[in-house]
Amino acid sequence: MSYDFISYKIINSVAHITLNRPDVLNSFNREMAKEVQAVLASAQDDDSIRCVLLTGAGRAFCAGQDLAEVSATDIDNPVNLQEIVKESYSLTIKRIRHLEKPVVCAVNGVAAGAGANIALACDLVIASENASFIQSFCHVGLIPDSGGTFFLPRLVGLPRATAMAMLGEKIPAKLAFEYGMIYKVVEHDKLKTESLNLSERLASMPTTCLG
Repeated sequence: MSYDFISYKIINSVAHITLNRPDVLNSFNREMAKEVQAVLASAQDDDSIRCVLLTGAGRAFCAGQDLAEVSATDIDNPVNLQEIVKESYSLTIKRIRHLEKPVVCAVNGVAAGAGANIALACDLVIASENASFIQSFCHVGLIPDSGGTFFLPRLVGLPRATAMAMLGEKIPAKLAFEYGMIYKVVEHDKLKTESLNLSERLASMPTTCLG
């Protein structure tokens, strides 16, 4: 099957999912969300897949929602943000969390808004030293979606989670590691190798138990 907004391949029992809209920092539109959800569902049903590795193409992991998709003004057909969050993001998070196989996220650059929270929903997050995490929702008058209000306080504690949500400040990868948000930080040129080695190690383990 071919995909327009992601790349997908299976190597050594690891399903590689790469968000592939680098020209817009891999921001989500509805079709990309559907493609991610479809391959996650496929990974659940495919016994040959024992681990999932999620990353982004180019210089960013994911900038969250593609604002061009929701900024069009049409009085007769206004954008329904609740519907977009439910169909594109909530379902994606559920696919990740319900997948009874390890999910590794390799954050290669900025992870903002929903992009940050999709990363944090994965089981193990390994980040490039150049990566950063931003709860950017406050800048557009929204609250953190995609599980952000659930995951963040459990990862970093309520005071820090509140500051991240209210201030929308950039959290560099090394600080995210110190806060306990992520598993590991590596040199940028080693991210691909390190995340692949981690994924293949998990794939060789008793994944039913891990799931």
